Amino acid sequence: MTTSQPVVAVPQVNPLLPMPDPPERRPEGMSGFNHPSLTGSTYLLTKYFGHPDTTLVAGEHYIAPFPTRDMVGIKFPDLMIAFEVDPEAYRRSNAYIISEQGKPPDFVLEIASRATGHLDVGEKRDAYAALGIPEYWRFDDTGRYHGAMLAGDRLEHGTYRPIAIEELEAEVLQGYSAVLNLNLRWEYGKLGWYDPTTGRHIPTYDDQVARAKAAEWRAIEAEERVRQLEQQLRRRRS
Repeated sequence: MTTSQPVVAVPQVNPLLPMPDPPERRPEGMSGFNHPSLTGSTYLLTKYFGHPDTTLVAGEHYIAPFPTRDMVGIKFPDLMIAFEVDPEAYRRSNAYIISEQGKPPDFVLEIASRATGHLDVGEKRDAYAALGIPEYWRFDDTGRYHGAMLAGDRLEHGTYRPIAIEELEAEVLQGYSAVLNLNLRWEYGKLGWYDPTTGRHIPTYDDQVARAKAAEWRAIEAEERVRQLEQQLRRRRS
């Protein structure tokens, strides 16, 4: 005799109807996504990973298991990164809908604040594990609100296990993100993203400007060499 499995009813919501914007949650006036440690990081990480058509680097929008208008219990991390997904669907829905993308985000990070620090280490940790997010990281520039300045968890058999954090030197902590293949650092109260192969920070905006200027100068020098050769040829012919 066979027994049928219970059917879980999924709310019928128009998938084209975007979810609402998350509320302002930090009374101190600074959202985590606008924290100095994340300002510019989305741009740098997007450039570093490439493939903007299938890689999403974003923050402060809802993560939901399926389309819904009921926001109770749904989280919106300061930063999320997902590979092999549809960023356009994310923008269209104004949220990361797991059933729509076919997988949870690969990485989420929360920036500590007085208002939400206790949620980051408790309720949100449980929620992100339940959603199946492979890595959950927390950054606290002071260590007052998370109880640690840098912390990460990796999902193993449905449960988060702490990622090892090492002290490289005074005021510098580091942990390795396997899903990003990057080292995250707490260094002098700021968040850094380091290539474990080179040991260098991923290219910054200043690096990119310097490379662009160097390329421009190389092009100018090449044009000048061509001009000089043309002049030499003309003199030889005259």
